[in-house]
Amino acid sequence: MSKSGRSVGSRLGTGLLYLILSILAVFQIYPLFWLFLFSLKTNQEVFSASPFSFPQDPQWGNYAKAWTQGHINLYFWNSVWYTVAAVVLTILFASFVTFAITRMYWKLNRLVLGLFMIGLMIPLHSTLIPLFSFFKNIGLIDNPLSIILSYTAFNLPLTIMILLGFYQTIPREIEEAAVIDGCSVHRIFFRIALPLTTPVIATTAIINMIYNWNEFVFVNTFINSDRWKTLTVGVNSFVGQYLTDWGAIGATLMISIIPILIAFIILSNRIVEGMAAGSVKG
Repeated sequence: MSKSGRSVGSRLGTGLLYLILSILAVFQIYPLFWLFLFSLKTNQEVFSASPFSFPQDPQWGNYAKAWTQGHINLYFWNSVWYTVAAVVLTILFASFVTFAITRMYWKLNRLVLGLFMIGLMIPLHSTLIPLFSFFKNIGLIDNPLSIILSYTAFNLPLTIMILLGFYQTIPREIEEAAVIDGCSVHRIFFRIALPLTTPVIATTAIINMIYNWNEFVFVNTFINSDRWKTLTVGVNSFVGQYLTDWGAIGATLMISIIPILIAFIILSNRIVEGMAAGSVKG
């Protein structure tokens, strides 16, 4: 085949690839666009008009109603600080465990790693009754600490598994040089190991963030009062026995999606670096 024929074939292949990716992008983005339109409709438009129609009179007040009357401002900040606290604790504890398993020599390191990996096979719903009983006995029902501890515990196994491959690629010569210079184990971890794992930490942070932000079961089970509810549970405040404000529910869902989208856009490059880091180092 001539060079011109290969060039045309290459351009056609590239064009076809971009066409397929564009179609997939439309399918991915359209639900968000539809939800945005839904959040600007009245209940009458939701039920009488086409689900694909634009709102005749955009109800921007749905967002104000959701933020104030529905106490979404309170639920939003609860979701923020639950998520941030749990992500920080998960990454810190997972880094401790992974460093101890991969960079320190002790007899039970493989057993401990196996115990953490077993956590990946435990269904979340099978733990609700034992956890509820445990938190009730120690007085943590309707307490934010029960949510943060649950998030941290359930995210540890996956976070450790992601960090494991990266820690194993860190050259031991770096640590040996630090030991010769008089660094303690703690200084090696905080001054050398932890900064080196920044790309993979960003990956685990966004994964944990998405899980914590969207989690429903733990909050619905362990939290009773409106004071400590999150967005995923608080959206039920617009569902009444005789009337449901669908526009406000749509506005609440849009408010809950925006922070995750912003975080993902900001950290997207770091996520790709973290996912590829283990395969290019060493």
